[in-house]
Amino acid sequence: MYFPPPAPADWERRDPETLGLNRQALETASQFAIDSDMPWPEDLTHTSISDDPPEYAEKIGKMRPRGGPAGLVLKNGFIVHEWGDTGRVDLTFSATKSYLATVAGLAFDRGLIADLDRPVIEDIRDVEICEVASGKQLRPFDSDQNRPITWRHLLQQTSEWEGTLWDRPDTVDWNRSIDAGGSGARDERKRPGEHWEYNDVRVNLCALALAAVWGEPLPDVLRRELMDPIGASDAWEWHGYRNSTVEINGKRFESVSGGAHWGGGVHIDTYDHARFGLLFLNGGLWGGRRLVSERWFEMMREPCDQNRRYGLMWWLNTGGERYGNSVPESLFAASGAGGNTVNIDPEHGIVTVTRWCNDVPGVLQRVTAAVR
Repeated sequence: MYFPPPAPADWERRDPETLGLNRQALETASQFAIDSDMPWPEDLTHTSISDDPPEYAEKIGKMRPRGGPAGLVLKNGFIVHEWGDTGRVDLTFSATKSYLATVAGLAFDRGLIADLDRPVIEDIRDVEICEVASGKQLRPFDSDQNRPITWRHLLQQTSEWEGTLWDRPDTVDWNRSIDAGGSGARDERKRPGEHWEYNDVRVNLCALALAAVWGEPLPDVLRRELMDPIGASDAWEWHGYRNSTVEINGKRFESVSGGAHWGGGVHIDTYDHARFGLLFLNGGLWGGRRLVSERWFEMMREPCDQNRRYGLMWWLNTGGERYGNSVPESLFAASGAGGNTVNIDPEHGIVTVTRWCNDVPGVLQRVTAAVR
């Protein structure tokens, strides 16, 4: 496995044919990606990502104009194919969730989270969290419904947390359709662990809980513990909302967005996405340095009992249900709206990054077809 130096210009390119990939098939895949441009305007400020009701549709986190279709394919770490403006920093929406889950994994590896099946309240009970905008103390797990919620529930999106965070109630995401990755409309709440739901309010809650555990901004953790060691650029950013500034044990900083469909989240270029993917293609090792434990690497890819296509905020291809049977079942992905994805195929040693693609499974199927 090859691990690139920090500068993208120095990232070694290889002829795909020398690594067992058909060049023409890769060109077909990239042309398909270009032809599958998302039908969204350049200005996404007023674009509905998740069919929110009007009173909750406003973007409250940092946005930026979107670019055009772009992407690249790595084989064993070498760049074998790329298209579009791969150096452009763009929104990545829910691909942010996999970065958030990685920060949870780093906390697990360092003993800050001892057990994923331990109630979150047990790890943050003594942490003082103040919402700066309102001056209120936040006790998000201090109720009969929320007290049993574990870290696993948060990371698998089965928490059934009840409440409002950053002026968004958890019920705002009850309307998301199954086709869009959610669980469909409903009108009753269940107990933690009984129902899977793609719910960005609860993902933002997970980000807040992790900030309480670390006691510092999550972007600082991610940069120090992961992105700098893998040689990522200084251009990536991770934002919260205009009203998500907190004081945690007296330290004031922004609690970041993990779901990002109201803005914020990780803004990043294609090369840095690819580095992130390459780390996990190699099981959490970068060169000879282990950055993510083998235990976490296995745990994050274990299918959720309530949705076998989902791990710990990573999408899975269990049974070929998400990406099709022509793509390896072992493939897993960080996936966000707009077709902003990092797809990791350990069977073939391939990472495929897509930006602004309306048919990611179609691209992956064509990349897999390039394997000789």
